Amino acid sequence: MTDRTMDAADGAEHTVDKNDRLVILASSVGTVIEWYDFYLYGSLAAIISAQFFSGVNETTGFIFALMAFAAGFAVRPFGAIVFGRMGDLWGRKNTFLVTMLLMGVSTFVVGLLPPYAAIGIAAPIILVLMRLIQGLALGGEYGGAATYVAEHAPEGKRGFYTSFIQITATVGLLLSLAVILGVRFSVGEEAFVAWGWRIPFLVSILLLGVSLWIRLKLSESPAFKRMKAEGKGSTTPLKDSFMKWPNLKLVLIALFGLAAGQAVVWYTGQFYALFFLEKTLRVDPTLANILIAAALALATPFFIIFGWLSDKIGRKPIIMAGCLLAAVTYFPLFGALTEAANPRLAAAAASSPVTVVADPADCHFQFDPVGKTVFNSSCDVAKTHLAKAGVTYVNEAAPAGTVAQVRIGDRVVDSFNGKTMAKADFDAQKKTWDAGLTAALAEAGYPAKADSALVNKPRVIGILFLLVLYVTMVYGPIAAALVEMFPTKVRYTSMSLPYHIGNGWFGGFLPTTAFAMVAATGNIYYGLWYPIAIAVLTLIIGVLFVKEGKDVNIHD
Repeated sequence: MTDRTMDAADGAEHTVDKNDRLVILASSVGTVIEWYDFYLYGSLAAIISAQFFSGVNETTGFIFALMAFAAGFAVRPFGAIVFGRMGDLWGRKNTFLVTMLLMGVSTFVVGLLPPYAAIGIAAPIILVLMRLIQGLALGGEYGGAATYVAEHAPEGKRGFYTSFIQITATVGLLLSLAVILGVRFSVGEEAFVAWGWRIPFLVSILLLGVSLWIRLKLSESPAFKRMKAEGKGSTTPLKDSFMKWPNLKLVLIALFGLAAGQAVVWYTGQFYALFFLEKTLRVDPTLANILIAAALALATPFFIIFGWLSDKIGRKPIIMAGCLLAAVTYFPLFGALTEAANPRLAAAAASSPVTVVADPADCHFQFDPVGKTVFNSSCDVAKTHLAKAGVTYVNEAAPAGTVAQVRIGDRVVDSFNGKTMAKADFDAQKKTWDAGLTAALAEAGYPAKADSALVNKPRVIGILFLLVLYVTMVYGPIAAALVEMFPTKVRYTSMSLPYHIGNGWFGGFLPTTAFAMVAATGNIYYGLWYPIAIAVLTLIIGVLFVKEGKDVNIHD
């Protein structure tokens, strides 16, 4: 049976045939490559930390690397405003040609960028600038692709059709992991850390050429052409989207009742899980990438399944169910992940729990924005080592002036106060003390890193699969849900902003926020409170205020 809609631009019926579906697929392929570019950075955060933030201490450097990752997300709403306006004024196709070019060039530049050791502070500054350009480009890309596909889709199949756009983010991540693993195996780990990590970034210039060739073959959205032919387009899409309460109310509902919760579930399942494996559980980076890639490959078809299902039962119940499941199960799932990925660490934490006994006034937040602070109090010395080792601990207050202690089960290791020491003396004392604490932790069963032979790989993949399955539930139907909330004349602008605030701010800052929460408290699971709180917020607002839109006629 052929699906048809009326094309008012020429008075003829528009047939949604195989050619249209090929066009939709082509737009999806282009979006995959954009996500590939964007996610390379997240997948290589640990290496980028060492390359471009080596001028600060290790904990601060990793947080900085995550902040640079988040910088691309921070500007995505601004990209949504700029390119959303262009898309509603000049068309969907032309706008995402521009975004593609910006994304590809900025990614290529990162592959050529000298490290901190070569050009100093200029290296991280240029890196962050490239991330900002990437974020602006992606802010305009998604809204255009989702709107374009939805406006091509026949009634009753928008969830299914737009799910192919939803799948592009995970496929882009999967592609980035595959290229990274291929290069790692080809050049070896030592060479990869030194220079091989640049190859995936440089390869993006070839993908850019393919993407532009594909995008140039696309035709404009029939709904946009119809709107222009009938003279119904908006000349002030920003004003119509955000300065008029009826539409602004929908934008706010879309943000807090859909996009925010979807974002934190997505980034927990696909990024924080990877950071947790590598940074906290000390799993070999190559193995961690293989495990997450396997889980992604198994779960990816469910984007399509849940998109298709949303055409039958609605977008809202599936998205809300995903938020609920995530909020209820994150703590037990990440606990199980620790036991499966690093059983020695889990056993040591259970048999020999670690406590830092210190004067609270002696303890500071382990983050140095300018890289000049020396954490040399007795509490800071202890917590710096434990954070670097990925050891979870609890805090116990001690009387004022007490020198901090680290209790490992029944054993006590006294810290030292380096505040009055000369730098050389402090560095020598800390080196000796670090070696002593490392030995004490090892005697208690705490491993320096996860033993790859002991990783329960099927179980880890199963846990990661569940985390990504939640992602497919909240993300598969989201494009259709957002498109259906807004009229054609301001659709690109109106749906892009809440989506990118949700994903750029609530989701993009998740790894940074969660890791900083862990570093501050010592509890390796404490960062999960952030996605859980946002998911619950979205569940409440979504249930109360989001209206089901699967049967809405988006061509009116």
